[in-house]
Amino acid sequence: MPIHNFDEHFADFASAWMKAHSNEYANFDAMEDDLPRIYMAFLNTRAPWLGSVTPGSYFTQFEDPKVLVDWLAAYCAEGVPVPEPLMEQITFVGKPCEKRLVELLKDAEAEEEARMTAIGLLREMESTQPKMVYIQWQLEREAKDELKDNALESLIDMGESVVQPILQVIGKANDAGREALLEVLTHFPGNEQIFRITLEAFRKQPAKRALLAGYLARLGDDRALAALVEAAQAPGLPYLTFIEIRNAIETLGGVCPEREYDDDPEYDALRGLE
Repeated sequence: MPIHNFDEHFADFASAWMKAHSNEYANFDAMEDDLPRIYMAFLNTRAPWLGSVTPGSYFTQFEDPKVLVDWLAAYCAEGVPVPEPLMEQITFVGKPCEKRLVELLKDAEAEEEARMTAIGLLREMESTQPKMVYIQWQLEREAKDELKDNALESLIDMGESVVQPILQVIGKANDAGREALLEVLTHFPGNEQIFRITLEAFRKQPAKRALLAGYLARLGDDRALAALVEAAQAPGLPYLTFIEIRNAIETLGGVCPEREYDDDPEYDALRGLE
């Protein structure tokens, strides 16, 4: 499978185009504004480097999911940008490519860019096939993990079908994983178990109360007000955490107790920005 750098070829095409049509543009900004039209011209112009096939139609010759997805992975392995027409062909072929993309997700030796791209394509295809893969990823994770954070967005997009599978395993997750899965669950209010898990986490994790207050606000259940108001009065509560708790209380229709923060360094720093 040949690896062609479509971005470099487009840059050459655009440069030649602008030289040939420079008298049509009032300034450089006008040229930049015309780039989408130039790109369409690039896609529809026969290219010698593709055997006189147009860049826009080159990948439409291929429909084998293994060929297409392995090609994507090969681009990433070579450090060459994945061509948009290749990704468009994968989404066009659609369902037959889903299984192969999920296999790419599971390949821990694949380039992270390839796996990130696979997540994006599966999300664009509205696939639910990687649901359990994404959930399992969260059980043992680091606090910072772009790949798994990307997967969280897909879980949210999959809707309420993710709720029960997450509830079945959230008790096995490490701290970072539990927090990540709560981020997903709290997009689906009205579930008693989700509310109880989130409220319990808020009560037991003072260091995470700013984040968890936001989750409680998102759930929209005013039964959380008592715990929020109590937390708002806790001794030594950092100013920024207080602000998040206050926002949650007000979102749920409550009234937050007043407190002074004149000697708090966070308060002073923020006041200095005003």
